[in-house]
Amino acid sequence: MPDLSQRDPLNRFTGLADLYARSRPDYPAAAIDFILQHCGLGAGALLVDIGSGTGISSRHFAARGLRVIGMEPNADMRRQAEAEPEHRSLIVYQDGKAEATGLPDGRADAVLAAQAFHWFAAEDALREFRRILRPGGWVIVMANERDESDPATAAYGKIIGASREAAAIEQPRRAAAQALRQSPLVHRAERRQFTNEQVVDEEGLLGRAFSASYAPKEPKAVEQFIAALRRVFADFQSDGRFHLRYVTSVDVAQFQ
Repeated sequence: MPDLSQRDPLNRFTGLADLYARSRPDYPAAAIDFILQHCGLGAGALLVDIGSGTGISSRHFAARGLRVIGMEPNADMRRQAEAEPEHRSLIVYQDGKAEATGLPDGRADAVLAAQAFHWFAAEDALREFRRILRPGGWVIVMANERDESDPATAAYGKIIGASREAAAIEQPRRAAAQALRQSPLVHRAERRQFTNEQVVDEEGLLGRAFSASYAPKEPKAVEQFIAALRRVFADFQSDGRFHLRYVTSVDVAQFQ
């Protein structure tokens, strides 16, 4: 499986932070509930959100009373997260990488990678997660993937995933959590899946597509990409709204 940690994960989202914050899907409450209940995380527990991006996942857990360290190496993404006032008293954002967080040993009750684990050097990151977790702490990998059993989502996916660059990212991304489940470092690994939906207007559909780091950049390709997305929106919209459907996967495990 290709190692996406070698495809410049630090810089590839530079300039996309505002669009990312506005356009990415959220996570379903049922997925957050499962994590909290399964991992025994209550108010005051410390969760380290690695690759926290614009803070989407960090805010979810802070809203449940957890203390959160949002670790994000991309300065643009981190500034976007810091600008969001919601639950800021419980969240500290800082620079750092999955493979070298700089945090003390045994500090965290849980380590989370939400829509980010595929960018890490998996075994190096897992060793670092084990180091910063307290005994009995949990590692959690959460990700939204398109549910292409839905015709509208499949039509969108055919466009967004058509390029060679998209395929090079999407295929390893879908399989990334296998590295957690198959790692000799962990036990008690479990996976749950949840339905999720994002409802967007036409500009929101374009924003969702262009928030991907592998969206086209060359002007002619951009023009063709936009035209194809507008056709899909016209074919599947209802009352000016387009429903993107996702499966949210949550993998949880403890270290040996």
